[in-house]
Amino acid sequence: MSFNYECGDFSQFQEQLKKMRDLDDKIIYALNTSLPTESFKGQFNPESKCRELHKQLEVGHGNRQEAIKKCILVCADSVKQLKEKREDNRDDVALNKQFKTEQRKLRLLQAELSVEDIIRERTQKTFRERCRLFVNVDSL
Repeated sequence: MSFNYECGDFSQFQEQLKKMRDLDDKIIYALNTSLPTESFKGQFNPESKCRELHKQLEVGHGNRQEAIKKCILVCADSVKQLKEKREDNRDDVALNKQFKTEQRKLRLLQAELSVEDIIRERTQKTFRERCRLFVNVDSL
């Protein structure tokens, strides 16, 4: 699943992250629909289902991490450029406001990395609990 993301508007970027986190948010549902109950064990291969789900989760985590880091780099570069402009023109109120806005956005993007780590840990914990019977989760 590929998403286009825009680093310029933080609210829009957050919405895209929310869409990208859909599988993580619905991990219990995904596991319930992927893994058979005792009565249906013979009809499904739980090992392949767990491996497939793990692969999807890892791709999603990687894509989100890459998107956040890319936007942090873009925003940090913007802050650097605005800081240089501000050094030359201290009295420009609009420039100061734009600089502070970009700094705030940079802090929010950095906070998204922490949010991403928390989501990843929660998802991995749930995945381990449910798939540990079928695959060696640590070897995936």
